[in-house]
Amino acid sequence: MIAIYPGSFDPITLGHLDIIERGAKLFEQVIVAVLCNPSKSPLFSVETRIEQIRESTQHLRNIEVDSFTGLTVEYAKSRQASVLLRGLRVLSDFEKELQMAHTNQTLWDGIETVFLATTKEYSFLSSSIVKEIAQFGGTIDHLVPENIARDIYVYYS
Repeated sequence: MIAIYPGSFDPITLGHLDIIERGAKLFEQVIVAVLCNPSKSPLFSVETRIEQIRESTQHLRNIEVDSFTGLTVEYAKSRQASVLLRGLRVLSDFEKELQMAHTNQTLWDGIETVFLATTKEYSFLSSSIVKEIAQFGGTIDHLVPENIARDIYVYYS
């Protein structure tokens, strides 16, 4: 069974990696799909994020990293995936993600969403928190993979 783990991953955090690693144990293949969202101003280009994620997940044999535009459900169909993998940190994530899961099923009844609760050590972590800490000179080494921290420090230097 193929699962899609969609997101902007700008940047990918240790919380994202936790979901990827756990998803890799549950599914034959997990495609980490970087969303190209023209309405956002990301820190890193899609190509850079793909390379960062590939480097961060090279220890996992059943992970593929790709990008897409448009509806996640249409991308899942094109990749013959029947599962969307989503991480949940707090209750507000659940409300938003449940609404999205129901919406996705109205678009294609062949898709299921599997939610994984984050481990408690990453329950506070988000890409925007990482960027804010780094922007103001804080240490992020404990929040993102080493290669990502290096890239972020270079960006803000």
